[in-house]
Amino acid sequence: MGDIVYIILAALVGTGTGAALAGMLIKNKNQKLEEETRERVKSMVREAEISAETIKKERMLEAKEKYLKLKSEFDEDMNNKKNIIITNENKVKQREQQVAKELEQVKRKEAELDSKKENLTAQLHSVQVKKDELEKITNQRIADLEKIAGLSRDEAKEQIVTMLTEEAQSKASSQIKDILDEAKLTATKQAKKIVLDTIQRTATEHAVENCVSVFNIESDDIKGKIIGREGRNIRALEAATGVEIVVDDTPEAIIISGFDPVRREIARLSLHRLVQDGRIHPARIEEVVAKTEKNIEEEIVEIGERTAVELGIHGLHPELIRMVGRMRYRSSYGQNLLQHSREVAKLCAVMAAEMGLNAKMAKRAGLLHDIGKVWHEEQELPHAVLGMELAKRYKEHPEICNAIGAHHDEIEMTTMISPIVQACDAISGSRPGARREIMDSYIKRLKDLEELALAFEGVNKCFAMQAGRELRVLVDADNVDDATAGKLSFDISQKIEKEMQYPGQIKITVIREMRAVNYAR
Repeated sequence: MGDIVYIILAALVGTGTGAALAGMLIKNKNQKLEEETRERVKSMVREAEISAETIKKERMLEAKEKYLKLKSEFDEDMNNKKNIIITNENKVKQREQQVAKELEQVKRKEAELDSKKENLTAQLHSVQVKKDELEKITNQRIADLEKIAGLSRDEAKEQIVTMLTEEAQSKASSQIKDILDEAKLTATKQAKKIVLDTIQRTATEHAVENCVSVFNIESDDIKGKIIGREGRNIRALEAATGVEIVVDDTPEAIIISGFDPVRREIARLSLHRLVQDGRIHPARIEEVVAKTEKNIEEEIVEIGERTAVELGIHGLHPELIRMVGRMRYRSSYGQNLLQHSREVAKLCAVMAAEMGLNAKMAKRAGLLHDIGKVWHEEQELPHAVLGMELAKRYKEHPEICNAIGAHHDEIEMTTMISPIVQACDAISGSRPGARREIMDSYIKRLKDLEELALAFEGVNKCFAMQAGRELRVLVDADNVDDATAGKLSFDISQKIEKEMQYPGQIKITVIREMRAVNYAR
């Protein structure tokens, strides 16, 4: 029991001693940490002071540099402005000196003018005195002549005027005859020149229309659907469109035959829609044909409006616009009527402008000159007279109506535009390449023109351009130099003049192109 008490007391004493030692150790450690912290703080303060001093010095240096730079720029700017001011002052002084010199010259000229004015006044006075003396002498001589001739001054003047008038009339009659003869010759030459220039400046393509249209199909099986049971479908289609549908042994094709191109187009489009839809029976055929006719009418109006806009013709009656659009589906001797009318309009405008007439009115008459061909009602009148009546009905200008009616000499021409429309109609129809019957001769002339140029030495290629009005010749740059190229152009032109017949003139352009070619291997 005593040992236990002793042990407990020893433990308590040991615990108290350990706690005291631990407290002393912690206190020592805290003092050491506090001293280290103070030293670290002092070190950080010293570093911050050093850094602040360094930054202060850098900012001062930067501020000083910026100040010096601004001062330098300011000094330079002031020097420039000072130089400009000095320059302007010098210019002002020079200008003042120049103005002073000019003022002195003006004063000197004023003095000279005053002197000349005095001299002129004296001369005028002298002239007036001499004029009075001359008038007295003239009156005295006239009085002496009247006594000698036995005639008064007015009677003598009347006789002289009568004699001079008769002589002038005689000479004038002779000169008028010569002028008329020369004018006729000149007018003929000028008219030919205007016509040829007009033909040369207008070269358009012409669409050739036939009396049949071909409708292509994917397979011959569709032909049975188009024919229908006992041919009822094809009969319904023919009755609705007014054309003949020819279904023969031609593979994958159906022939649409008809005189009216509008009807053929309606039939072709209707067939196309029916084949695409697959439902082919009489009721469906009539429905599709009706829709197609409506679409074609809308397209005709659109074509007429677009043509009028492209030609710059405004204010046409809607019915006239519709007739212009219908020209797209008409042809004359293989020449599309709309293209023919457009070309006649352009030719008329050019020719009227060359002659100093109203080009817009001539263009309008040229476009409408064949509207009688597209009127939907049958008439016994010639198409020119019918076109004139239609133009009158839709309030066109009387000069345009006369030009339409007279372009085939059915009525008398009363305006200058009428012969222009007639001439341009003939030009468009007979110009090379316009209609079928002269197409072969037109193509042969172009080929002969190219072959003629190819016969010359050094010529590589040549092309007839602008409906045969221009010939472009490409030569070998190694064999033909610049001087020879000019001579070659002249030789070709001379040979064309001697050996070929052609309207107007042909421009020969020789092109010599130098090419240097190498290969990097």
